[in-house]
Amino acid sequence: MSAPLPENEKQRLEALRQYDVLDTAPEQAFEDLTLLAAQICEVPMAMVSLVDENRQWFKSKLGLAASETPRDIAFCAHTILQADQVLEVSDAQTDPRFAQSALVTSEPRVRFYAGAPLITPDGHALGALCVMDQRPRRLTPDQLNALKALSRRVVAQLELRHQAQLLAKKEQEAVRMLQLAEKSRRALLGVLEDEQQATASLRESEERFREMAASIDEVFWMTDTAKGHILYVSPAYEKIWGRRGEELYGSPGMWAKAIVPEDRDRVVAAVLAKQSTGEYREEYRIARPDGSIRWIFDRAFPVRNAAGEVCRVVGVAVDITERKQLEEQFLRAQRMEAIGTLAGGVAHDLNNILAPVIMASGLLEEKLTDPHDLALLAMMGNSAQRGADIIRQLLMFSRGVAGERVIVQLRHLIKDMYGIMRETFPRDIALVEAAVNNLRPVSGDATQLHQVLMNLCVNARDAMPAGGKLTLRADNVELTQEQVAAHPPARAGWYVRISVQDTGHGIPTEIVGRIFDPFFTTKDLGKGTGLGLSTVLGIVKSHAGFLAVRSVPQEGTTFDVYLPAIGEAPESPIAATNALRPMGKGELILVVDDETEITTTAHLMLEKHGYRVMTAANGREALARFLEQQDAIKVVLTDLMMPVMGGVALIRALRSMQPNLHIIATTGMGEDFKRDELKELRVSETLEKPYFPEVLLGTVRRVLDRA
Repeated sequence: MSAPLPENEKQRLEALRQYDVLDTAPEQAFEDLTLLAAQICEVPMAMVSLVDENRQWFKSKLGLAASETPRDIAFCAHTILQADQVLEVSDAQTDPRFAQSALVTSEPRVRFYAGAPLITPDGHALGALCVMDQRPRRLTPDQLNALKALSRRVVAQLELRHQAQLLAKKEQEAVRMLQLAEKSRRALLGVLEDEQQATASLRESEERFREMAASIDEVFWMTDTAKGHILYVSPAYEKIWGRRGEELYGSPGMWAKAIVPEDRDRVVAAVLAKQSTGEYREEYRIARPDGSIRWIFDRAFPVRNAAGEVCRVVGVAVDITERKQLEEQFLRAQRMEAIGTLAGGVAHDLNNILAPVIMASGLLEEKLTDPHDLALLAMMGNSAQRGADIIRQLLMFSRGVAGERVIVQLRHLIKDMYGIMRETFPRDIALVEAAVNNLRPVSGDATQLHQVLMNLCVNARDAMPAGGKLTLRADNVELTQEQVAAHPPARAGWYVRISVQDTGHGIPTEIVGRIFDPFFTTKDLGKGTGLGLSTVLGIVKSHAGFLAVRSVPQEGTTFDVYLPAIGEAPESPIAATNALRPMGKGELILVVDDETEITTTAHLMLEKHGYRVMTAANGREALARFLEQQDAIKVVLTDLMMPVMGGVALIRALRSMQPNLHIIATTGMGEDFKRDELKELRVSETLEKPYFPEVLLGTVRRVLDRA
């Protein structure tokens, strides 16, 4: 079945043509990303597909012979309709859109397909990074997130390639113009017979050069090496440097004073040593009068007279700020993915440390009677739980955009954000959290909304370097059509309004309209990418919401985030008191964990509450223990990450021996860790470390009572 055309098909095709990538030779960067996608998703076929008017063409491919296919049979023609979501087809033979496709009924006989759209910064879907297999299957959540992350890298590589092409064309034009000027100069020198006529003709040639250079966006310049004067600088100097070009004729060194101090000495030394040799090629930063920083690529070419002596130096300076920002954005994305991986490992280790502390405090609570001792014990347990909450918040933020829309209770996110601020923000900033109790739910991605709160609160913190007051509010508001008219496509109705208010220096009136522009920042060099507020705006718009900003210089700023509410406010939960610890009936429990402290405390806790307990330090040891008491063991409580033999492998082995065995998985990597695999293996429950004694005992009892 042919896919319908996107609503913006004309603009999408124009964007694709601007990248000038169709029918080009293979490039290693794209080949590497395709190979990485295949390896992560564990499939034999992968490709970077670009969808033209009548075909899909593969910029890179793995496991596929064809270099293009007709668009009307292409899976990727459906993928580009998905906005920023992955299109996953678990079995193409059962999907009416693809069951009759030639890609399914004949070679390569595709059964499984997953594609992440390649979305440009302007929101156009050029194609997809896709993986395929000849057997039905599904990707894990980690693989889906990795595929989306790799698709963003493909787009970043396309952007870098496009910028490099533009720069190369500009350099070629500059060289052509310089060669034309040199050819003109040599021709004149060859035919002119006297110095006066040669001088007049050379002046005419330079004037023609000025006229050509004035129409180019790059800075063209020419100096007299004998006198050290600047003979010409093109009008683009005023646009890029932000200063008057006339000042250079009287003070030739003024251009260098704009170079940031860290780069200035290097560039000045290169000017003296290399400009006359043709080896001058320098990248440096300049500070404009408005405080903004621009990156410059500067080249110089010597011009020789009839005697072979250098009489002129001409050059071209190109503004490469956007290219540098794209490179920084790409590297930042790589760093964030590395931080996410590191955070997961750290969280696992820290949760394993906190788990026995929390369980041991529960055991001691039943033995102690002195109020002072119980107060100290409660403080210890609360501190351990506080550490566990921080780890959970770190995991949620470091994992990045998840893309799944669910019903979100914003009061929980606000509470988490308030906890992070309380732990990490300077103590001279007073924090106020004021969310109404009956806050309506919204439909959204909790991770993305957490990022919105994080970016706005961090900006508020940075606006108060000497301290102040930061208020995080949330309430329900009903907006009329007149009130939302200025924020299309927002509609009238109920919204949840989240307000982040600071008492900082405020935003100058002249730049309020630019704060959401990508790469715009007022922070010092190296302290901001200019992507924070543009990311916030993008996320809020993707949730059908909008933003409002109010700021008074020297008094403070308020950002109001409006998100469409769904349904009525949930009833406030009734707090549980004196949670019961259900008793066992002599059932035998096998506890498996490579952390001795965890197995010891779990053993004591279960045994104290009426269970018999066996322990093992890894999957291999657990299998041996299970074979000894196969008929007696009622529940296996196992960690997922262990040496020798991990938890998933252990569960598979146990299922093959006893299909109906009750299994409880524990993990310090967050509740979504290996969720699909555990569901496939019919794991009864999953406990997220660290857990309280009531949670452990309640889960074990609940699982046993299901029998």
